[in-house]
Amino acid sequence: MESIPLKKNLGTLDLVLLGLGAVIGTGIFVVTGAAAATYAGPGLIFSFIIAGFVIFLMGLCYAELASRYPVVGGPYAYMLQIAGKRLAWVAGWYTIWEYLLASASVASGWSGYVNGFLNGLGVGLPVIFQASFNPEQGTYVDLIAVSMTLLVTWLVSFEAKKALRLNNFMFFIKFGIIALFIIVGIFFVEPSNWQPLLPFGFSGVASGAALLFFAFLGFDSISMAAEEVKNPQKSLPLGIFFAIGISALLYILVTLVLTGIVPFTELNVKDPVAFALRYVDQHVLASIVSVGAILTLLTVLIAMLYGLARLLFAMSKGGLLPRYMNQVNKKTGVPTNATWTAGIITSIFTGLIPLQQLAEITNLVTLIVMMMLAIGVIVIRKREGKPTDGSFYVPLVPLVPILAVLSTLYLIFQLSLLTWLLFLVVTFIGYIIFIVNQRKTAHKTS
Repeated sequence: MESIPLKKNLGTLDLVLLGLGAVIGTGIFVVTGAAAATYAGPGLIFSFIIAGFVIFLMGLCYAELASRYPVVGGPYAYMLQIAGKRLAWVAGWYTIWEYLLASASVASGWSGYVNGFLNGLGVGLPVIFQASFNPEQGTYVDLIAVSMTLLVTWLVSFEAKKALRLNNFMFFIKFGIIALFIIVGIFFVEPSNWQPLLPFGFSGVASGAALLFFAFLGFDSISMAAEEVKNPQKSLPLGIFFAIGISALLYILVTLVLTGIVPFTELNVKDPVAFALRYVDQHVLASIVSVGAILTLLTVLIAMLYGLARLLFAMSKGGLLPRYMNQVNKKTGVPTNATWTAGIITSIFTGLIPLQQLAEITNLVTLIVMMMLAIGVIVIRKREGKPTDGSFYVPLVPLVPILAVLSTLYLIFQLSLLTWLLFLVVTFIGYIIFIVNQRKTAHKTS
């Protein structure tokens, strides 16, 4: 069968907005309040700085590998070049879980906003359709989350430029809402609310950083677009750095204003940004923020499903997943089968499986993949030397990658024992799938 290439029509701005669309979402609109109330208080800004520093170090490693190997597949594709199929499968398997769980979490969170909005109007769905499977609460399937996941999958199945056009439009609305909150909120800041600065000590800041690492997930979706970028050597590193830098700045500014308006002890709510505006009697602006959050959280789902589809496509091309997923639509230049596979699996997770227990696994698998890539930079430098063709390269190797590994390990050991147990289950499932697939491949070639 003739191999159809993906269509190259994305530029640097598309990549920056893809990354920001994935990163700026639940971190600002959902996580900040609970993290301040239960982990770090006003010191949450230091949690964001620590998490942002680790992400920046990882961004350096991502940027070199993306520039060296501008092919679809992200971490899977890089590890395939560096260490072969076995470690490539490990990186790919963990990254599948990162995107799958992050997508499902966002869809569930979005459904929560919408269900609350509909219940407030008195037109809510029956309780059995309002959340994932939990008979004790009377819920069985999250119908809105499933429907929205499938709708976004349909949008992502179009030509990449068209699918990301909605992402770009939604991001500018999201940015406007965040700017509005910062500009208005700064007039209601009470510096006394920032005291005590570290109510839970530095250990709270460290635990907050491990949790808030989740807030930066998605910047790596940029690397998944490599084969659809006009000038990948230049655009991929720029896209990664701008997405990380802008998102870190926005997180810190929002956290400063949020904890300055509301005492941190009162921020353990699902909609902290809107809550802060209601706290100072800005009810109209709070409603605007709530509606905007409902609309713009979709950008995270678009970016995550886009990245997951490209990862499945790349692993299918490499023979590690069923071959039907490596087919590309001749008209749109999009891996349609991989896209719908990503969407359907995500919708099942979103609709049926309670994800609260699995959220930290997303952080753990991502941290391990990033650690693998940092080590990979050291390996590839020793084997091939510094890039000489104008590609981006990490400065001060091996010092920077080693610092990235140590920082990652520090965050990893902040996670709970339950998370590690669930991670071992995920790893075991991946091992079984890999072994079965390898035996099938060996049987076909014998």
